[in-house]
Amino acid sequence: MATKRDYYDVLGVSKSASDDEIKKAFRAMAKKYHPDANPGDKTAEGKFKEVQEAYAVLSDKDKKSAYDQFGHAAFDPNSAAGQASGFGGFDFGSMDFTDIFADLFGGSFGGGFSSFGNGYRSQYQRRNEPIKGASIKTQIKISFDEAINGCEKDITIRFKEICKECNGTGAKKGTSPMTCPKCQGKGQVVVQQRTPFGIMQSVQTCPDCNGTGKIVRDKCIVCSGSGYNQTTKTIKVNIPAGIDNGQSVRIHNMGEPGQNGGLRGDLIVGVTVIQHPILKRQGTNIFSTVSINYPIAVLGGAVRVKTAYGDVELTIKPGTQSDSKMRLRGKGVPLLRNPREKGDHYVTIVVDVPTSLNDIQRKALEAYKETIK
Repeated sequence: MATKRDYYDVLGVSKSASDDEIKKAFRAMAKKYHPDANPGDKTAEGKFKEVQEAYAVLSDKDKKSAYDQFGHAAFDPNSAAGQASGFGGFDFGSMDFTDIFADLFGGSFGGGFSSFGNGYRSQYQRRNEPIKGASIKTQIKISFDEAINGCEKDITIRFKEICKECNGTGAKKGTSPMTCPKCQGKGQVVVQQRTPFGIMQSVQTCPDCNGTGKIVRDKCIVCSGSGYNQTTKTIKVNIPAGIDNGQSVRIHNMGEPGQNGGLRGDLIVGVTVIQHPILKRQGTNIFSTVSINYPIAVLGGAVRVKTAYGDVELTIKPGTQSDSKMRLRGKGVPLLRNPREKGDHYVTIVVDVPTSLNDIQRKALEAYKETIK
């Protein structure tokens, strides 16, 4: 099986490219390799699909972040990275490039429609096809410890259930939607426009049925013709160990309903991690500071240190200096792609110099002072 090319190389952009630069590169590559511009050229067709796939990822903030972290494995449903990213099994063929291609080719490239290569059809030409529903976004807050160890949270969302009265048709009980007379059930209409270059054709969503191909004359009295009823739904969300502030968890098929038999969209749960008063995270490592008294710094001893996995006893060597750093291996943040691997916890030692002494302490220090003159 051929190895996939890096998506940034496919579009010829750097990893620091802006959204506009990525879109500009895609437009240029798509126009160059579009099958309507290269009829019968299988190489161009393959490059065109490759360009589409790269843009489908790099033009989406969440997918781009997952790709930057896990590479192509982020979209492999059989890999740990694919499961952690929430994009495992993502269908690149479902991407809609209608607006971009319409802009590139003036609505209809060559004044008509085309098919090529194993039934593949131009992405800007949709004919009442199943459309996946929109994603729903929500936000939750979790503690630092929950982010490190993972947790399960109950969240309540607004959810569209299929109307039981009309079974999702939107039509009054005992009636059925009728085929849209304007588009003949196709969901789209061809619009002709006279230009200096001749008559150009473009495909637009049917204004009468909004692309469904059906019109409801007698609307359901329960859902008012929408086919759905708004309700609240409480679901459990598994937050993976190692998730960071600003990352999200994707739950498939819990978003808005699709059109024309399309799948539901996804629920995207953004995560805000509450800061810990002592522990600070940087990547997969954790940092903290612990104070020790002067005798322990000089003579050595033990001190209790708080970690994300509970308190541990840290052995202080004799002669430890202030600002020394000690590492607790494997006490850091789990890797999302492999929770068994963890970063480290670094502890900065601060020697606490007393600001006041009692008589016994003062005499003891003065006696010590005399010994080092």
